[in-house]
Amino acid sequence: MLTDCRGLSLSTASAAARDAYVEGVEALLEANAGADAGIAKALALDPGFALAHAAQARLAQLDMRPADARAAAERARECVAGASPRERSHVEAIATLVGAVRGDALGAAKAHLAEYPRDAMVLAPCTGVFGLIGFSGRAGREGELLALMRDYLPHYGEDGWFLGQLAFAEGEAGELADGERHIGKALAIAPRSAHNAHVRAHLHYERGEDAVGLAYLEDWMRGYPREAMLHCHLSWHVALWRMQAGDAEGAAQMYAAQVHPAKGDTPPGSWGPSLNTLTDAASFLWRAELNGAVRDAQRWDELRAYALRVFPKAGISFADVHSALAYAAAGDDGALAILLEELRAREADGKLAAGPVVPALAAGFGAFARGAWAEAATHLAAGLADHARIGGSRAQRDLVEYTLAAALAQAGRMDAARALAAARRQRPAGMPVVALAG
Repeated sequence: MLTDCRGLSLSTASAAARDAYVEGVEALLEANAGADAGIAKALALDPGFALAHAAQARLAQLDMRPADARAAAERARECVAGASPRERSHVEAIATLVGAVRGDALGAAKAHLAEYPRDAMVLAPCTGVFGLIGFSGRAGREGELLALMRDYLPHYGEDGWFLGQLAFAEGEAGELADGERHIGKALAIAPRSAHNAHVRAHLHYERGEDAVGLAYLEDWMRGYPREAMLHCHLSWHVALWRMQAGDAEGAAQMYAAQVHPAKGDTPPGSWGPSLNTLTDAASFLWRAELNGAVRDAQRWDELRAYALRVFPKAGISFADVHSALAYAAAGDDGALAILLEELRAREADGKLAAGPVVPALAAGFGAFARGAWAEAATHLAAGLADHARIGGSRAQRDLVEYTLAAALAQAGRMDAARALAAARRQRPAGMPVVALAG
């Protein structure tokens, strides 16, 4: 019986298909280029390879192609009948994840992992700030994820992918010393893992090591291909650190070349994934204005159109908040009003997992863009305590605190703005308090 690189059996008679599958899965887990090609090769060599179809479903889900994800999961279910119990359970967990099977995706994953804890492709969707726990909308989800990851540490040991994800969970929960120790091990094992480089960047950010982080990430990204999953987001980190260093021109160049939505599939700009492109682009442009940049009306209008196209309906809280940024900054009061109406309706129906924090933040950003400083401060302060519920990392959600501080300052409440800066947990005090240029 052939096995994957974590010792789990695979129901394929083709060693070449197994090798291609393993290559594709590891590229996916590391957010490196080649995942699609590896999985496609595995299926060309063995069209009945159920786990390769399941991997295609996961890739399509990450690329925000839900119909393709469900279709691939259905093909996996059709092919898995004669496979091992582990593979049948794996396919059902992935099918539930992508919506081909109705059910609780996190519950299905945990049930599978209770039997097969080393099945990284089922554990992976539970990890990170965009995963099943990260986007659950639950209060305390950072501690929940850290507890889950620590439970699985005995099963993974010196596994570069797992240690990187554990380090990320530790960093987001404020356990920086443990995060540093584990990301050091992870990078020693898998130095070219984009996920590991990303975690390293976040830990530099949390420690306020901006110059060190910028130097590290600029060096690491040399040779990291544009088509890889984290290229847009790592470029966002570089652009923000350049801005922090006072290199406004270098920050703007990185943004235009690698983060702003591309016109089509070719440079300049980001090809996706669409969730990263929207959220990173909106965040950068908003932060640039908080730092004194003049509003780029064309960029904002392009981003507004992108948000309307890729996220036309409310439903993913992290995207909803950043769509609100785009609508507000572009002056599209109608789109913002529709979004707020949808969010409040979902909240009233009990269908807004992250709760009232989402419409509060959306309304706050809208008020800020209008120059209604006191109103903005009221809404943003209401969402601040629970803003982790929208998902995303602490580095991404700092935007809420930055904007609240600016609103307080513009409203003449400088003492409150300074108190907010002083109360921040890990990053050094000090945040931009320049109002959006109108």
